[in-house]
Amino acid sequence: MALNYIWIIFFIAAFIIGLIRLIFFGDTDIFRLMAEGTFDSAKSSVMDIALPLVGIMSLWLGIMRIGEKAGAINFLSRIVGPFFRRLFPDVPENHPAVGQMVLNFSANLLGLDNAATPLGLKAMKGLQELNEDKDTASNAQIMFLVLHASGLTILPIAIIAQRAIYHSKDPTDIFIPCIVATYAATLAGLIVVSIKQKINLFDRVVMAWLGGITGFIVLLIWYFTEYLNRSQISAFSGVFSNLIYLGIPVLFILGGIRKKINVFDAFIDGAKEGFEVSIKIIPYLVGLLVAVSLFRTCGALTYLSEGFKWFFGHFNIDTRFTDVLPIAFVRPLSGSGARALMLDNLKTFGPDSFIGHMSSVLYGTADTTFYIVALYFGVVNIKKTRYTVPAMLIADVAGITTAILVSYLFFG
Repeated sequence: MALNYIWIIFFIAAFIIGLIRLIFFGDTDIFRLMAEGTFDSAKSSVMDIALPLVGIMSLWLGIMRIGEKAGAINFLSRIVGPFFRRLFPDVPENHPAVGQMVLNFSANLLGLDNAATPLGLKAMKGLQELNEDKDTASNAQIMFLVLHASGLTILPIAIIAQRAIYHSKDPTDIFIPCIVATYAATLAGLIVVSIKQKINLFDRVVMAWLGGITGFIVLLIWYFTEYLNRSQISAFSGVFSNLIYLGIPVLFILGGIRKKINVFDAFIDGAKEGFEVSIKIIPYLVGLLVAVSLFRTCGALTYLSEGFKWFFGHFNIDTRFTDVLPIAFVRPLSGSGARALMLDNLKTFGPDSFIGHMSSVLYGTADTTFYIVALYFGVVNIKKTRYTVPAMLIADVAGITTAILVSYLFFG
């Protein structure tokens, strides 16, 4: 129901703001711009998102099928089984969905967006097979989606590349702030959902895994800062991510050869699902992205930003962060919109300015919450999302707040 209410609010609020701008400010172009925005968003939902996704989905669903037949998915399930049994108690031990979720989280961690989406959709379909109420999100699906959307990453490749394009003297200096902010978002999402689902986070196994992950991140940060210079960090990030991106298919293929399966037939069998999945999500994408376009085009996000600047101005504190808040507002609604705002700030203020740094960190922290909800629940026809959206937004707020604080700490 949360998504239903938000969708309604977007349409009604945009229409009311448009009327106010027309009647009181004489803005005769506002409704034309809003209408054109809906056409562009509807077209973009199909032509720029759903159809290009067919190829990516086909590639990675085919690779996933090889991995399943080669036994790689079950192998991953056994490794993380003790930890995931605590977080996903409704998922049977060694179920393929466990390995699929692990691959999705791993792809996110390494900044492999093209791989993360198909792997995540496959995991969502696996969890749907266990879901007794097919119209309603299960506890496992909610936990998975909140953790996925929190976007924990250790290699923010795309942002580093954009900063390099704008001739930053140090494109990788947002590396540590991005890790810290995304980790805060992930931890906040995990805590919120665990409280709601009565999951014991103080279980020894859970604490051991969380402690291990935290220790790994701290060790990685320490190693990068102590032993690698900035150019080496950038080179390592690019090489390692692409190596993993291509290494996963090769490992699956080698596993298939070892199992003596017809690897290419397995790939084709899995790839056939790509078109079906991509077509199924079109109505969800069109409905949500059109509403987001209206909300953005009417000027609501600008008014929110100005409102925050006015509010915080009364507390005699530094309000520079309010210039970057539009990215935080747009990011859960539109990845391309937030990216455009970030790039505009990099161009206007410079990539090495305070605004440029904070824009980069903020963009790398939050995720496209509503797009993810529409995409992942749309593919399995979930209509009742329960508390998924509020939990995801809480994780976003935690990540955004942390991103602002660490930006002041590192670059302020």
